[in-house]
Amino acid sequence: MNAIYFETHFRTGEPVEDWPAEFAIITAYATTGENWPLERNEHEDAKLQAELDRRNVWHRRITGYHPDSGHAEPGWAAELSFPDACRLGEQFVQDAIYFVMNGLLAVSECKDGRRVLVPVGRFAERVDRKMSM
Repeated sequence: MNAIYFETHFRTGEPVEDWPAEFAIITAYATTGENWPLERNEHEDAKLQAELDRRNVWHRRITGYHPDSGHAEPGWAAELSFPDACRLGEQFVQDAIYFVMNGLLAVSECKDGRRVLVPVGRFAERVDRKMSM
């Protein structure tokens, strides 16, 4: 698994105290190691939002970022089961998704056979409420 996943922090404009006890963090932007045109990233992001709307699940905008490089990528926190989140991540050509359980952040690859939650740390220690895209 790419070591960069363990350095990611998050920004949101939403108070996280009332978020579900379990939720996934998924993006539809270019997968790690690839560069897509902005139009493709935005199109895929809109498709992911539409899919979450269609499923009628709780979801909120969240942006993952690297604190040193400043690279940031908008995504969605969504109340999905771990298997559903992995399948959705794979559908949107992602290598990995994040999953939060009772305040603990973990990361997992999306592909079958490689879906294992690897602890990252406390979610609250990696999230701030300044929205930035």
